[in-house]
Amino acid sequence: MTDTLIFFGNLVLFAAAGLFFFMLAVSSFQEGAFRACILAFFFLAANTLFWGLVIRTAPLWLNLGILALAGGFIILSSICFFPDPVQPRDLSTAVQYDERDHMFARNNLKHHPDLADIYYNMHPENKSRDRQIHKKPDFGDPNQVYYDPYTTPCYEAAFAYLHQTIPASMGEPAPEHVPVDTDRLIATITDLVRFYGGCDTGFVRLAPHHFYSHRGRHAAGWGTPTDQTHHSAIVIVVPMNIRMLKHSPTATVIQESAGKYVEAAKISNIVAGYLRRFGYQARAHNDGNYEVLCVPPAVASGLGELGRMGIFMHHRYGPCVRLAVVTTTLDLPESRGEQRLYMSHFCRICKKCADNCPSGSITTGKEQESRNFAHWSIDQEKCFSYWKTIGSDCGMCISVCPYTKPDTLVHRLVRFYISKNSANQRIALFMDDLLYGRRKKIAKNNPDPFFRHSNG
Repeated sequence: MTDTLIFFGNLVLFAAAGLFFFMLAVSSFQEGAFRACILAFFFLAANTLFWGLVIRTAPLWLNLGILALAGGFIILSSICFFPDPVQPRDLSTAVQYDERDHMFARNNLKHHPDLADIYYNMHPENKSRDRQIHKKPDFGDPNQVYYDPYTTPCYEAAFAYLHQTIPASMGEPAPEHVPVDTDRLIATITDLVRFYGGCDTGFVRLAPHHFYSHRGRHAAGWGTPTDQTHHSAIVIVVPMNIRMLKHSPTATVIQESAGKYVEAAKISNIVAGYLRRFGYQARAHNDGNYEVLCVPPAVASGLGELGRMGIFMHHRYGPCVRLAVVTTTLDLPESRGEQRLYMSHFCRICKKCADNCPSGSITTGKEQESRNFAHWSIDQEKCFSYWKTIGSDCGMCISVCPYTKPDTLVHRLVRFYISKNSANQRIALFMDDLLYGRRKKIAKNNPDPFFRHSNG
């Protein structure tokens, strides 16, 4: 009887480990991660050899010891324990961010000397650094590293199209309020977002720090206060194609960003128009057309967490997403979000994005203090300056992030494993470095073929 139980235990562990390594190999092959694929098949073969030897030749005491160790590992791995918990951010005194301080807005000042004089009188500390950035070529310039005469105009056309869609983000609501069942309305909006290409939707009550204090992206309306009369926000998440991002920092990143910003704008404009038909004010906030910051509402809605690289980390797609927000005067209940995955705990120890950042924009230290609360943020001047040098969004931080993986079963299992305790996270980080590498080389040229990588 004892021998039978031991044999059965060995068989279960052999099958479970073998199935995991097989799924990892298949998933890695599908995502083009051939190093991980080869190593996964090696682990599969080693697992078969190991359990074959244990089952056939190991003495009873050794067999029992191996089973006890394996069982103990499984039990300890399932315990949820983080000895150094991340404290909730105190946002009660958070200061609103002025869009005029954003690098996109500051870069645009070189085309508007009158606005530049006003801004640099308010912020003389930014003048010298900004002037150096202004001297660099604009996006689409042939002098940029990843410029291509045929593909570069593609993202330029996409961003021009986005600018042309700004009027669609706003509009007058129907003259009378239509009674709504909020549960059914939320379910419809969630389905609508997925129907048009989004992967997730969150609902949150707006807080003051969710709004920009003043507009600054465009000369029209520059410096005017934002409209902060809306009560609720709908956060729309659009996944990016991982294979395109894996070619970072080449121009595939800015092409993929532009494509998904177009998708996010389309979805948010439609959702805003949908709400206006019930008689409520609604405004879409999408690329180049924001009055709210996208990341704080996305985190508050429970869809993910803030990562070391200063951008939103989705529960399933990590940082490989683009966001849009719809704000409205309709009161909507907040979404509960998903089970916490303790991603910010992982960001504390990982530091892969910081180690691979070509411009050194990401800190390896603790969260910085700004706007009266602690949160990770990047050196946007360094980051944007590098973007203008290469002519792309870079995306190295997104590319190397261990959470930038396809939403397959094997990666869901890993994310669940990571969410349990800090020991699991360190083991997972070691395995990610082993399978996918710690450092990534910077490509000298764009991949060829270019857009076909979006089909992988």
